[in-house]
Amino acid sequence: MSQVAIKNGYYGDFGGSFVPEDLQQVLEYIGEQYEKYKNDPEFNEELKYYLREYVGRENPLYFAENLTKQLGGAKIYLKREDLNHTGSHKINNVLGQILLAKRMGVKRVIAETGAGQHGVATATACAMFGMECTIYMGAKDTKRQALNVFRMELLGAKVVAIDIGQGLLKEAVDEAFADLVANYKNTFYLIGSAVGPTPYPEMVEHFQSIISKESRAQHLEKEGKLPTAVIAAVGGGSNAAGAFAHYKEDQEVRLIGVEPAGAATLSKGSPAVFHGFKSYVLQDEEGNLLETNSIAAGLDYQGVGPLHAHLHSTGRGEYVTVTNEEVLDAFQTLSRVEGIIPALESSHAVAYALKFAPTLSPEDSIIVNVSGRGDKDVEQVFEMLNK
Repeated sequence: MSQVAIKNGYYGDFGGSFVPEDLQQVLEYIGEQYEKYKNDPEFNEELKYYLREYVGRENPLYFAENLTKQLGGAKIYLKREDLNHTGSHKINNVLGQILLAKRMGVKRVIAETGAGQHGVATATACAMFGMECTIYMGAKDTKRQALNVFRMELLGAKVVAIDIGQGLLKEAVDEAFADLVANYKNTFYLIGSAVGPTPYPEMVEHFQSIISKESRAQHLEKEGKLPTAVIAAVGGGSNAAGAFAHYKEDQEVRLIGVEPAGAATLSKGSPAVFHGFKSYVLQDEEGNLLETNSIAAGLDYQGVGPLHAHLHSTGRGEYVTVTNEEVLDAFQTLSRVEGIIPALESSHAVAYALKFAPTLSPEDSIIVNVSGRGDKDVEQVFEMLNK
């Protein structure tokens, strides 16, 4: 994979590690283990085995012919991460990290989750590998993602609802870090997005890069050339990091990240240290965090991964916003036109594609990363549409 140069845990000016000394030692140990195993043939064979036999990779790059005809303009291809076991891209990174935790001899795993897909993937892997699992989740998110809470508990995980602040992803991350500081000797924090102090952003991008490794080869096979653009939703930024990874050096391929208008960190934020790393953060002039508002729980986050901050600041990545109304429309459109119900998070990427594809020519093609399936959101959307 061609890498944006990462030096001492930084993507350009963003990243790093700003944590207490005790925690820094733990992170350095995790970083050493990651560096030791990421190119280890035995580790990668085991990871490849589980991605193939357990997750069901590789998943299709599907030509959305009906949607393409309806919109006119560019051919639309959908990278079907929604077809993975557990229903999203999250399992790619979870398996990589849990195999690392296994080699470190850890028996207890903790994680944060917003939409619940990372929590479900973590609980799934912990069940398979016989590890104790605790998932932190904002209280507001446990209500709108009640189905995923039940799935996590069914898989044997303990779900802890955090009823402070906004009761969203940010508060879940806060609690998970507090747990890690208190229990670092026997606990592995399995971060779900490309955020946090180093080595987590690079590690998550590395394990998610399977998305673009596959899509690049698949698109070349189908079209004989690279896509015009790759479009992915951005909250913390793990699915987009994976979707962009193998195209970063291909300057002719536009990398387009889509944020919620109500949590547009890159559009409206400013650089600051947040959750142990430097990136763009939604804050006021005094440095107080601003409230976020997105119908997608997985994107309700005041920060963004340092990779995206770097791609944004250098102009290599383009970051746009869509409204909740546009997302709801995209959720319904893809369902009706292609028979694919996308997650509300993924619907952000679809929503932008609905506007973007008609501006291009039929010679162009775009890849939309369908990062997850929409089963978890159907009840929420039902209620919203019937209000």
